[in-house]
Amino acid sequence: MEQNSKSKEMSDLFEKIPMKGVKNIIVVASGKGGVGKSTVAANLAISFARNGLNTALFDADIFGPSIPKMFGIEDIKPEVSAIGDKEIFFPVKKYGVSIMSIGFFIDRSQSLIWRGPMAGKAVTQLLGDTQWGDIDYMIIDFPPGTSDIQLTTVQKLKLAGALIVTTPQEISLNDARKAASMFTTPDLKVPILGIIENMSWFTPEKHPDEVYYIFGKGGGLRLAKEFDTVLLGQIPFVLEVGEAADNGLSVFSQKNKPVVSAFENIADLIISKTE
Repeated sequence: MEQNSKSKEMSDLFEKIPMKGVKNIIVVASGKGGVGKSTVAANLAISFARNGLNTALFDADIFGPSIPKMFGIEDIKPEVSAIGDKEIFFPVKKYGVSIMSIGFFIDRSQSLIWRGPMAGKAVTQLLGDTQWGDIDYMIIDFPPGTSDIQLTTVQKLKLAGALIVTTPQEISLNDARKAASMFTTPDLKVPILGIIENMSWFTPEKHPDEVYYIFGKGGGLRLAKEFDTVLLGQIPFVLEVGEAADNGLSVFSQKNKPVVSAFENIADLIISKTE
């Protein structure tokens, strides 16, 4: 009896989540917080939608969900239906993106105190029980680091690949290496589609010809070479980007052309690599 129970647990661990209608699933990861990973994930999803693609964004950060805030939809509750004893969730749509996050269902002032396996199970349920419809690209915004959430998601989904977000500074690169190495382990073997370097340089608004590499230079390219992948793009450090996220706006509502162009170019490269 005990052996059968263990066998079932192992079977459940590696059983894939059926994501009917979802063509390409891409995870966005970083080794540490504060590098703008969620901002990158959100605006990449919007970039895909602006290209006429059916796009979904799943917030896998159970303990610190930020996607509802970034889209200005914190107070919206997704539609939920019951089929027998099972709840079915329907994503919230904004900017053409179908969005799901545990942040829709919890009190913003309260923290979740869950062990890792519980968080992994919550991600599995929310992903599998959401009616996504036909989706060309699903972006999954991972929490920082390498934990049960990342491992469970990678094991249970058929992924098109992973994107690693980092800033140029060495301390960020060290953590990004850990995130990237998780995908390249023999048991997982998830292709790394490329590196995205955020906060690459700063240009004062009133001095557009000046460039300051305040977090260092060339880190994203070095990391890409280490993992035999490509540097998909460099996103400038612009204060308005953070302010836009705080106010539920996308970078496409801003007038900063270098930032908009960076996201558009990165999206085009990802599409070309996954078609």
